[in-house]
Order: sequence, then structure tokens, then C-alpha cells
Amino acid sequence: MPAYLCPPAVIHGEHTVKTSEIVADVRGRHPNAAWAPRIDGIAASTGIESRGWMLPLETAVAPGSGNGVPAAGVGATREAMAGDGFTEQDVDRVIAALESIPAPQTVQERTAPAWAAVQSYGERAARGALQSAGLDASDVDCVITSHSTTPALPGLDVALANKLSLRSDVMLLPATQWACIAGTRSLALAADLVAAEPDRVVLVVIAEALSTTYQPADDTLESLIVRLLFADTAVATVVTGRPRSESMLRLDAAWNHTLPGTQDLHRLETQADGTHFVMDRRGPRAVQETVTAMWEWLHARYQDDPDAWHPDVLLAHPGGTRVLEYMEQTMPEAWPSGLLDYSRDSYTTGNRGGAAVFDIMRRAHDAGQEPGSRAVLYAAAPGLTATALQGEWL
Repeated sequence: MPAYLCPPAVIHGEHTVKTSEIVADVRGRHPNAAWAPRIDGIAASTGIESRGWMLPLETAVAPGSGNGVPAAGVGATREAMAGDGFTEQDVDRVIAALESIPAPQTVQERTAPAWAAVQSYGERAARGALQSAGLDASDVDCVITSHSTTPALPGLDVALANKLSLRSDVMLLPATQWACIAGTRSLALAADLVAAEPDRVVLVVIAEALSTTYQPADDTLESLIVRLLFADTAVATVVTGRPRSESMLRLDAAWNHTLPGTQDLHRLETQADGTHFVMDRRGPRAVQETVTAMWEWLHARYQDDPDAWHPDVLLAHPGGTRVLEYMEQTMPEAWPSGLLDYSRDSYTTGNRGGAAVFDIMRRAHDAGQEPGSRAVLYAAAPGLTATALQGEWL
């Protein structure tokens, strides 16, 4: 370090999905769920009225191309029923009934269109970031990518290398499993890369179709919350080792932290009908521990001036309102209010996962953040692992 960031490009999901639409869909599918009487209050408590998805809600809830006939097929089903003493007429009726039952989408049916969208959105974000930096694709020396909910091999890094016609010697660094810390950890890695070679140009691209975790059949309270929270976004930025006229933010220090024994609190599970995001109610408390550890890092970093130093803007991935509230409650009393305003503003249109911090940065940039402002960037992700950065607005 230091590393210099140009203004990020942010491409929001183009399909607006209202919370009222999600509530109607869930209520219709799970009228007898234990939480059904409270669904309106639960939805209102998120503070999110709508979010943008790369694909419409109808795509997420549509049935698959299959039916209720067992995977062994019609022939095997007929044979098994005949062997059990069913008459031919009974077998015909059962087979007809099974064929009329729509099956849920398969992993392929759910993921394939989302993966195509992630590549398209990622390309648009990358081109926007290069334009903001005043650079061409031929100037890029390294690409760091993340897209945790659409696993693919090769991934977004190779897709962008082809779509952008990058040089054949560009270093490709895919980091698919970073999830919610993709924004901060990719910047920390980019800062290390340009510190080793200041003339290096690093392009960071994060494209998340978090809507792929919308699973219509799930009836748990945690699944309801997941459906209400997530938004789809692609973001990108250019990081350089030397300041440019387009540079927006200088990064001076990075911090990483992992809590042992918390790997099961938040996780992705791939099942027959696609990707499921599983949450544990202990998660927010564990995330709060990483916030406390970050405060300790900042206190140690500025121990020579603990009373006078404070951030002027805090760009924190809003995994949920409880985390932001905990941050405010544990800040030193002397710190100014409103440090999390941009984070709260971003959250009103959904949890963007690894793309969140870039979206928050863009909001601060567009609002005319004062040059010289001291900035702290923070995010935590399944693991539980966290990364924070400290720098100054330019």
C-alpha cells in the first residue's frame, strides 16, 4: 500500500421485485407455516420495499421441465407397480397423475440462466469501470473476480478475458467463494499486487445473482428471511499503484479476521433444486465479534491519537440491520453520527453480498464525499471471516 481506486461501476438488477410480491408468493405456498401470521411484520422489519434482480421473480418460481414421475422413469415405475399387484388401469391412472405434477427446477435449470446473466452484467460493470478510470482493456494487467452463487468452471475471470479481449498475459485471479467479503478482500489483494508492482493495473469485478437462493419450496423462517433480503448486482473498479486523475480513494491499510468454529453459521448448500443459503440465528452475534475486533485494530493503529482520530465515513456491508445497529452502539461516543448513512441507504434496496461495499462507495462518491475524508471499509462473510480497509478520500 498505498493503492488507488477509481470510481466503481454499479449495475443493478434490471427486474424490480417488490417485497409485497414476495410476501404474496410465500403466503400462497406456505399458508400453514408457523410464521405465516407474522409474515407482514417480518417483511416490514427488513426495511426493504423492493430490490433488483437479474431475472424476474417469475423465473425463480416457475416449475421445472420435469414432472412427478420418479427419476427411474415411466417404464421402471410401471414395472414396480405391476409387481406390487396394481392393475394396468390403476398403473395408468397413477402414471397420469404423476405426469401432471410439476417438478421443481433442477440445478441446471435454475443456475444456467443466472450464470448467463452474471457474465453479461459483469462485462457491463467491467467496461464501465474501465471507462471511469480512463483506461482500455489493453491496459489491464490483472483481473480479480467473484460470483459465489453461480459456480462455474471456467468462471467469470475467463469469461471476461474473452468478452473484453484482454491481453493473453493478463493474470486471472478468480475468488468465487469470498461471497460477502468479495468487495473488501478483493481490494486488499489488489492493494498487495500494486504494492509489489506500482505500475500494475488491477480490474476487480464482482457479479452476484443472489436471487438464485430463492427457493419456493422451503418453509423455514430462515428461508423466508433469505427471500426477503437479497438483491442482484454487478460491480467493478480499477485499482492502481500510482494516483490517477480519476482516482477516488486511497487505501492505506488492510485487516483480516476469521472466527474459529463458525463455519456452519452461514453457508451455501447445493441441493437437487439449486442453491440454498442456510442461516443460523447465532450468526449476527458472531458477526458482531468481528466488528469488535475491527474496532480493536483501528484503536491499535491510531493509539497515538485515540481521542482525535475517527473515520468520516464508514462503508460497511449491511448484512442486516442488527449489524449496523451494533456498530453504532459500540462506536466511541466522540465519533460523529451518520457514519453509516450510505450503508443504510444501500440496504433499503437489498443485501448485495460481495457487491455491497462497491455500491456503498459509489453512493458516497455520487453524493460528493469531501476530499480528505477518512474512510473505513468493512465486510463479513460466511466462515465467519471479515476484511476491513482504511484509507482517505481523494
